Amino acid sequence: MDSKYHQFDKPLLDDENSSSVNTLEYTGDGSICIRGHPALRKHTGNWKACSLAIVYSFCTYLAFSSIAKNLVSYLTKVLHETNVAAARDVATWQGTSYLAPLAGAFLADSYLGKYRTVLIFCMIFIIGMLMLLLSAAAPLISTGPLSWIIWTDPASSQHIIFFIGLYLVALGYGAQCPCIASFGADQFDDTDEGERTKKSSFFNWSYFITNGGSLISGTIIVWKPGGSPLARVCQVVAAAIHKRDKYLPCDSSVLYEFPGQSSAIEGSRKLEHTSGLEFFDRAAIVTPTECEFAGAPLNTWKICTVTQVEELKILIRMFPIWATMIFFATVLEHMFSTFVEQGMVMEKHIGSFEIPAASFQSIDVIAVLILVPVYERVLVPVFRKFTGKANGITPLQRMGIGLFFSMLSMVSAALVESNRLRIAQDEGLVHQKVTVPMSILWQGPQYFLIGAGEVFSNIGLTEFFYEESPDAMRSLCLAFSLANISAGNYLSSFIVSLVPVFTAREGSPGWIPDNLNEGHLDRFYWMMAGLCLLNMLAFVFCAKRYKCKKAS
Repeated sequence: MDSKYHQFDKPLLDDENSSSVNTLEYTGDGSICIRGHPALRKHTGNWKACSLAIVYSFCTYLAFSSIAKNLVSYLTKVLHETNVAAARDVATWQGTSYLAPLAGAFLADSYLGKYRTVLIFCMIFIIGMLMLLLSAAAPLISTGPLSWIIWTDPASSQHIIFFIGLYLVALGYGAQCPCIASFGADQFDDTDEGERTKKSSFFNWSYFITNGGSLISGTIIVWKPGGSPLARVCQVVAAAIHKRDKYLPCDSSVLYEFPGQSSAIEGSRKLEHTSGLEFFDRAAIVTPTECEFAGAPLNTWKICTVTQVEELKILIRMFPIWATMIFFATVLEHMFSTFVEQGMVMEKHIGSFEIPAASFQSIDVIAVLILVPVYERVLVPVFRKFTGKANGITPLQRMGIGLFFSMLSMVSAALVESNRLRIAQDEGLVHQKVTVPMSILWQGPQYFLIGAGEVFSNIGLTEFFYEESPDAMRSLCLAFSLANISAGNYLSSFIVSLVPVFTAREGSPGWIPDNLNEGHLDRFYWMMAGLCLLNMLAFVFCAKRYKCKKAS
């Protein structure tokens, strides 16, 4: 169900409409089947097809989250890294995992198609997993008959194999994510009201199912690429610069658009002209010279369609929303690092049963599994009564609510840590690297609140990028939504690296020392809560000024 981009080869003044298709028999959004024919509404797509994408997402996320949840514990206990180094490595790895979608989306939209891209990076993902298995077995292999495999000392070999495998997993998992998500959503016809509503449900249940895989990991263990979207963006910029001195007409209808009902990008709908960012409209100005050679093929680096210009405008307008959502990913990353480190110095026993600090992340997943059905079955109908919208609230409103919950999560974590440090002081444990007699159950609210934030922000972000993206750039835009998580993780790594620089001075251990009883992790959480508030205000400012796309 991908699209194919082709050069303009029709006259400028040709007003003939392309032949209409039977809208009752075929999908109306230009979707095609695997053989390249128009997709039959009755026999393709819908829940029957997208369910396979959901199952695949479940399996890959089950494996990926198993690594993510236990990574900080493995780095500190097996590879003997410090708390700061482990938190930095986890953040950097997760950042890479969510940067890889850009590469996968580019290959899918430009060359390979979503199906082939998923297959290739699935193999890379599997190779990475096998290397992680080899690294775990390295100490045993070094003393057995296969010791020749270990070419250096066992410790060095284990580190090298481990980190190579770890980043292959990041590449393999990350690159396929936007492709499988976009492929699943493509199974619903945009022009059909009923299927459009099902598409929104698809994002909800897809997130629900993948978090089901996360819960298990924490407790029990098409065709036809559409041409390069980046090339089309560069063409608009080049054409606009080329015509920077040309007069821009007030009437947008005289700007160039591909003749007929179809777009220049096969399988993609036309986009209506919108005001703002007028400089790029110059790329669609028709000059007298181009009118004289109306029958000749057009140079796409000198003249672009209105739809092509609007694609670039959409990307530019999305950027502030994307930027203000980075900090949510930064907060979310601490669930895998500092939250776990905090839990490791709290009382983990409930009677004779011990709760591993990493497994306590399952509360976040349980929150998602509970709140997704509640949102779908309870909150959406309630919101619908007040707003009159089919989906209850807009993706932007949903994301804003998620940002609020992320701030509350940081506040909760700060309050818990303040109380833990007070108990450590009272018990005389400040200078001892031991657990404090405060139950790990107190971490429950901060995990639950961040899970609630995920239900609103992460799903809302995915839905926003899918709905607002041009038809032929959906994989790329979904990749940017995942790159948002990458940027957030790198930002988290940067912040964690700066903390000891500014707080560990003149004999002070800093906010996040190896012995958290001597530190002030609570101050770090209060700082994050304050940054969350500032970021939320910035998001509201940008969201109020966002201009939605208009598809014909």
